[in-house]
Amino acid sequence: MDRRHFLKLGAAGILVLTTGRYASAVAKNPTTLRIIATTDVHSFLTDFDYYKDAPTEKFGFARTATLIDQARKEAVNSVLVDNGDLIQGNPIADYQYAIGYKEGKENPAIAALNEMNYDAGTLGNHEFNYGLKYLDDCIKQAQFPIVNANVVKIGSEEPMFKPYFIQKKEVIDEKGVKNIVNIGYVGFVPPQIMVWDKANLDGKVETRDIVKTAKKYVPMMKKAGADIIIALAHTGPSDEPYHEGAENSAFYLADVKGIDAVIFGHSHRLFPNKEFIKSPNANVEKGTVKGIPESMAGYWGNNISVVDLTIVKENGKWIVTDGKAVLRPIYDGASKTATVKSHPKITALLQPVHEATRNFVAQPIGNATDNMYSYLALVQDDPTIQIVNQAQKAYVEQAVKAMPHLAGIPILSAGAPFKAGGRKNDPTSYTEVDKGKLTFRNAADLYLYPNTLVVVKVSGAELKEWLECSAGMFKQIDPNTDKPQSLLDWEEFRTYNFDVIDGVNYQFDITKPPRYNGECKMINPQTERVVNLTYQGKPVDPKAEFLIATNNYRAYGNKFPGTGDSHIVFAAPDENRQILANYISEQSKINGHVNPKSDKNWRLAKINSKVKLNILFETSPSDKAKAFIKENAQYPMEFTANDELGFALYRIDLTK
Repeated sequence: MDRRHFLKLGAAGILVLTTGRYASAVAKNPTTLRIIATTDVHSFLTDFDYYKDAPTEKFGFARTATLIDQARKEAVNSVLVDNGDLIQGNPIADYQYAIGYKEGKENPAIAALNEMNYDAGTLGNHEFNYGLKYLDDCIKQAQFPIVNANVVKIGSEEPMFKPYFIQKKEVIDEKGVKNIVNIGYVGFVPPQIMVWDKANLDGKVETRDIVKTAKKYVPMMKKAGADIIIALAHTGPSDEPYHEGAENSAFYLADVKGIDAVIFGHSHRLFPNKEFIKSPNANVEKGTVKGIPESMAGYWGNNISVVDLTIVKENGKWIVTDGKAVLRPIYDGASKTATVKSHPKITALLQPVHEATRNFVAQPIGNATDNMYSYLALVQDDPTIQIVNQAQKAYVEQAVKAMPHLAGIPILSAGAPFKAGGRKNDPTSYTEVDKGKLTFRNAADLYLYPNTLVVVKVSGAELKEWLECSAGMFKQIDPNTDKPQSLLDWEEFRTYNFDVIDGVNYQFDITKPPRYNGECKMINPQTERVVNLTYQGKPVDPKAEFLIATNNYRAYGNKFPGTGDSHIVFAAPDENRQILANYISEQSKINGHVNPKSDKNWRLAKINSKVKLNILFETSPSDKAKAFIKENAQYPMEFTANDELGFALYRIDLTK
């Protein structure tokens, strides 16, 4: 149902505003309430890239804060909110967790938001990565309420956190008259946190469906006096039909009676944006979904949401008569220029933790014989994944010595490219670790997340299906056309789901349709892309057993075949990233270095064609990338042009 507003003549000749939600005489003194919002900051607080040890203009809350000040000054009435995924994701967060927290230092992300006088915030899924005690301490530091309604205490419906907050906000209308508006904030997080952070949450909390929880709490908030309700929804968008437990429920919240605006995120995308021009529910010109203002401001502070609501008071109650949403970026990609400078107060506030973080990530850990760049990670075996798999495999080989029931089972390792163009939204987002001296900065660049290592036991048949799921990264190639064809399915597939499994050899026949979609749901049961799957030179027996070293996100996810509780045989106490750093250090002490060179255990199967194929893939446009590709490409590759987003397009010849 479309809830866009329209006017009609009422029975008494009064102009009446009607929607599926509102009906009121148009007031003479409308008031504008501005909502300024951030989301998915991920502790990218400074305008500095700690992986490259260089300043940047493209992200950082220090610049976001300047945009916030500008948006505030333009509006008579405004509120400022954060939508979660705040305290994890950047080396600053790694430093705080490893050293700062132990030394009793204030969380820098919370401190920055306190300095900017936020009105409310909510929790993202990554808020739970460091455990409930760490999160609770962060919440206590916040000088603004942090709300979440759909995480409950184990075995009950009692909310684990403050489910909502009602703020008495003084607003001034167009004639200068002051009024009080009761603004309600309610927060939501994907129910899937119980899978993603099972080790931290299992037996302690439970989660509930986002939409059902909204329908429960919104009437309670209205009864408690809320005039306007803003949903802080750390969840992404979806045009699929609603189903209970959905990870991405932002668009469904437009159907919840009583919600006046939705601030969402999680998927690191932008709304309003032309990407959603074909969405049946979205109006990208106005920034609404079914007439309700909604906005998602990217990630790492690269944008802010600015939502303007027109509110009027009728019969003693405030109602929303109109609303629109826009985004404001800190960097203009078209002109390749920054739109704002860093905020002086925020920069000064963060200077101590900035310097401490640089020192923290500069700790030497070893040496490497080869460059580790992820420019080709999506099209051929890759050194940035190879080194991770080497470390994980070596760790498990030691661990199983104390587990005789696992003795003799072949050990494999699964890793994925975490930095390979983002979600086709950042041509600079590639891992770049130069050979020679390595520091903890490099380990953090190679493994971005604070995951822990988990081992699953799978059959040969499940191993093959796991790889079939990874094969969804590629679009189907028609071998009979010379028209341009895209190799990578950016829209339906996330690069972090492209698991490379070391210890076996295999190929992908991409002339066949994918067996699974981007969510690892079977869509073409009659097809098989994985071919020539072998272990130690022999075809993999479907009934054989294998151990696969992976991370807690994948192991507990029960998404890929071979994952889920029933498959887990060992959950390590150590983070994958620390395991990687330790491996580099140990190997460097023993051998003087680590050798991350890819072993080429997988490839795209040769395509037989009678026409000259024009298959294209995207990667970094840098000169360093061009030199690396020229030296390391396993297939003939030819640079063609840069696309409109700034990615380099390469033609790849899979017929040889």
